[in-house]
Amino acid sequence: MIGRREFITLFGGAAAWPLAARAQQPAMPVVGFLHSSSPEAAANRLPAFRRGLKEVGFVENENMTIEYRWADNQIDRLPGLVADLVRRRVAVIMAPSVPIALAAKAATSTIPVVFLVGEDPVALGLAASVARPGGNLTGVNFLAVEIAAKRLDLLRELVPAAKRIAALFDPANAASTAREIEAAAHARGLQIQLRTAGSSREIDTAFASLASERPDALFVGSGPFLIDRRVQLVLLSTRDRIPISFQDRLQAEAGGLMSYGASLTDSYRQVGVSTGRILKGDKAAELPVTQSTKVELVINAQAARVLGLTIPPTLLAIADEVIE
Repeated sequence: MIGRREFITLFGGAAAWPLAARAQQPAMPVVGFLHSSSPEAAANRLPAFRRGLKEVGFVENENMTIEYRWADNQIDRLPGLVADLVRRRVAVIMAPSVPIALAAKAATSTIPVVFLVGEDPVALGLAASVARPGGNLTGVNFLAVEIAAKRLDLLRELVPAAKRIAALFDPANAASTAREIEAAAHARGLQIQLRTAGSSREIDTAFASLASERPDALFVGSGPFLIDRRVQLVLLSTRDRIPISFQDRLQAEAGGLMSYGASLTDSYRQVGVSTGRILKGDKAAELPVTQSTKVELVINAQAARVLGLTIPPTLLAIADEVIE
């Protein structure tokens, strides 16, 4: 017969055993997701990021978690937000723009960083080479710079009379694409006017100057901020009757004349895959930088009609989508 003291000892040991077992289970890895805009702005991309993670076996809140940080288009907040994730000792930092990737590179040389940028990461100093990045950063290049000249050609095919082109860039994501589009315009004998805008007020100011210069078309650069302000850009270009070319399909869906660029939805999926591979043990130094493989041409037929433009059959034949 078991005495009272022995019963308490046995019961206490049995109760403590599951607690000890649970304490020995490894904690779920944490991914730090830092975006320069807002949750609303990223809402169209996050499911694709999670889908990429799932392809490698990771599901949010099941076997990994995500810590979200938002800069609300205040680029000067990025270093502090990255530092917060570093203090949190996250397993990986997801950096979906050039300014975020550079801020993460400056903040840590040990925590892996998976970037999403629109230009050569080697030229940016983010990787030693595409095949073997060599440090703690790897990621995806969605080729905004590489296809800038092609985007200009498609714009001119839709607006054949265009000789004077204005180009609007976010100063935080401008330099390489601006140089590329300026060179492409000069090579084609076009006049080019470069403008930058990093706030809604600066967009209004840029359009005020364009109203007096009367460009034949407007080329809008890449970056989260300009995607975020797509409705403002479409309203202003419609008011001033300026044909406008965007990088991202969300901007054409908002009423812009056309967009040509990599599918950022698919690029986010690719970033999710790379993040999952690092969580599984791959090293960022040895994980090759990938390039976006899905490039989309989207034409808004209603916007073309408002501007009095006829979409050439050649463009209709190659468009991935024509929005009626």
